[in-house]
Parts: sequence; structure tokens; C-alpha cells
Amino acid sequence: MIVQKAFKFRIYPNHSQQAERGALWAKQFGAVRFVYNHYRAVREGYYLDTGSGLNYNDCAMDLADILKVDYPWLKEADSQTLQQALKDLDRAYKNFFEGRADYPHFHSKHDKQSIRYPQRFKVKDKRVYLPKVGWVKCVFHRAIEGAMKNCTVSKTKSGRYFVSIQVEIETEDPTPKAEAIGIDLGLTTFVTLSNEDKRAKPQHLCRSERRLQIRQRRLSRKVKCSKGRQKARLSVAKLHEHIANQRRDFQHKLSSELVSKYGSISFESLNIAGMVKNHRLAKAIADATWHQFVLFCAYKARWSGGQVWRVDRFFPSSQLCSDCGHKHKNLRR
Repeated sequence: MIVQKAFKFRIYPNHSQQAERGALWAKQFGAVRFVYNHYRAVREGYYLDTGSGLNYNDCAMDLADILKVDYPWLKEADSQTLQQALKDLDRAYKNFFEGRADYPHFHSKHDKQSIRYPQRFKVKDKRVYLPKVGWVKCVFHRAIEGAMKNCTVSKTKSGRYFVSIQVEIETEDPTPKAEAIGIDLGLTTFVTLSNEDKRAKPQHLCRSERRLQIRQRRLSRKVKCSKGRQKARLSVAKLHEHIANQRRDFQHKLSSELVSKYGSISFESLNIAGMVKNHRLAKAIADATWHQFVLFCAYKARWSGGQVWRVDRFFPSSQLCSDCGHKHKNLRR
């Protein structure tokens, strides 16, 4: 059995690598973002004019031409990262047409930045080598297992840099656990198991909401394009990132615990898009991030040989007898 995993580490570029202007990272991120946005506009315009679409190969052939004539400055970025941007765009269109995602949108330099290296990166001692950038200090808090396939460098809104190395590990086929469990997701109680075990929802956002309001109010009073506004923006971004990390840490620990105990886990399929239209509960629902938790359980269950099921929300589970399966139609919830 071949398992794909990712090991994420924080990296610390030096001043010349991470400075805002004229820096190596700024050029890499900017070139990848430009290629993605450029061909996003080209593909849309081509479809409106001709009624047919472009694919990855068409865009890759055109990219080789514009590198020589129209945009020679793109050569300062690694060519494979530009090709990966075209693959990401092609995947975004496929996800849209197959109903898995919204229509591809343009990337902004104010959002999270990322580039992917499919090869030619190295890991040695406490450093990682990235093409067109060089050796970068890295904190390896755990050992990398398996064969390295690609690496993704990302920059968060708070200015932190990370490298995520994807590997393939060959393991023996796991033996799934025999026990099954049903899970109901909620707001006051985050999960309620069918064996009556409950886990309360951690109030990460609620605890930090007062600090967040103060920092956002300070940000709103700063002069645009000033150093004070940039400093205030980073303060807000760091607090948002802190809350997201707390939420992710809780869900990782809980999902690992459930997968290690149960071989089959069933969740109710919730209409989250419709539920967030309730303005009284929208913030609490968004803070719960149920979808993220289900995804964590799903991929961890595959590693351990288990399964995650999504039960239709109209399935009459409360009206069915647990012994014979008879449906009591007049029973109301």
C-alpha cells in the first residue's frame, strides 16, 4: 500500500530572500501569480470569442513563446514553478466544470502566496535547497519518511514562510478496526457519538474575539499605505492565524483519536452553505469548520484501512428501530 503524506516545516529566509522589493521570493511569487492570472484571463477570453476552451498543453506552448518575446522577466523565476501554476489553473477549471468548486478567481498579492517545485530541491542538515533561491534555513521538528516527490513553499498573510514536502511511503495493508460509530456534528457540542460520548466545542474564536476587535479597530484608523497600517495589518493577521492554528490542532487530535478507535465512521451530510445564511448562527457555523474535520477523519481513515461514510441528511435515522429496522413514520424529532 502506497500512502502519500506531507511534512510541513517552517523556514527562515534571510533578508535578501524575503525583502518585499527586489527579493528572490517576491520575484518567484509574483511570476507564478502573474502566469496564473494571465492565462485565467486568456482562457476566459478565448472561450467567449470562439466557444471552445484551452487546455494545459495549449497554455504551456504559449508560455514558452511569451517568455522569449513579451515577458522576458519571467525567466527570473524557475520555469517548473510556472508550469505548475498552469496545472493548478487547469485543475481549478476541471473542478469547476465537475461541480466540486466555484469558478476560478484571480490571485491577489495580498492573499496567501505559494509556489510548488516538482523536483530539483534538496534537504540537507538544517537547510533546504530551492531552485533560483538557494539554501534556506529550515526547522525540521520531525524526520522525513519516504521518497520526496515535490515541495510547496508558502507565505502566510502574517509573513511566515513554510515548506511542505510531499512524500510517498510504502506500507503494509493495515487491518481496519471492527468497531463502527456514528457522529452528529453540532455547535454547542462539537461531536456527539452514537455511544453517547460528547466533546464540547472549544471557544477559540470567542476567547480571542475581544482582542481581535481591538486590533481591527486600530487597523481601520491607520492611514492607507503607511507603515503604521502595515504593522497593524500584521497584528490582525497573526491573531487570525493563531485562532486557525488552535482550531486545526483540536481537530487533528480529535480525528486521530476517533480513527485509532473506530474502523467505520459515519457523518451526516450537512447543507452548510444553506445553514450559514442564518445570520444568527453564521459566525458559529463558520468557526466550527465541520467540513475540515470530516476531511481530516477521511484521509486518516484511509491510512489505517478504515472508512468514512456520509449519510444523507434526509435519512430517517431517528425513525428507524435499531433492532428490526422498522420505520415509525409518525414519530417526530
